[in-house]
Amino acid sequence: MLKDIERPKVTDVAMAIAPEAEPEQEAAYMAYLINLGEATLENVLVRSSGYGVHEGNRYETTELRRFYPSIAPQSAIQIEPVIEEALVLSNQYWVSFYIGKVLYDRKYVFVPGSVDPTHYIDLPFVGTNGVMIK
Repeated sequence: MLKDIERPKVTDVAMAIAPEAEPEQEAAYMAYLINLGEATLENVLVRSSGYGVHEGNRYETTELRRFYPSIAPQSAIQIEPVIEEALVLSNQYWVSFYIGKVLYDRKYVFVPGSVDPTHYIDLPFVGTNGVMIK
């Protein structure tokens, strides 16, 4: 039965993590959801969590959920601040949204070491450099 369910591919939505120009308290980075397409994303749910092993210890962060009624075409929104210590873990963002009456979802995972200046690109609609998964 599950094989009969059509899952449309997400092509014009990206997640990014970029360093903050002026870090507030502990948050040195910011996660962004970027709508690269021409359609408005509606009823957007973003679930974020971190997990992994660091220095022999297993870590798992609390899962956070955020809801956005809509995200305009060709725009970016801030999702959450990310502390530098969390970058040694895998940072996972599960994004679900509607375009019209079609449900889309995709998992984005920033693996340890991926948020590094050697991987930075110019992030569209954000106005800064960072790492993007499209």
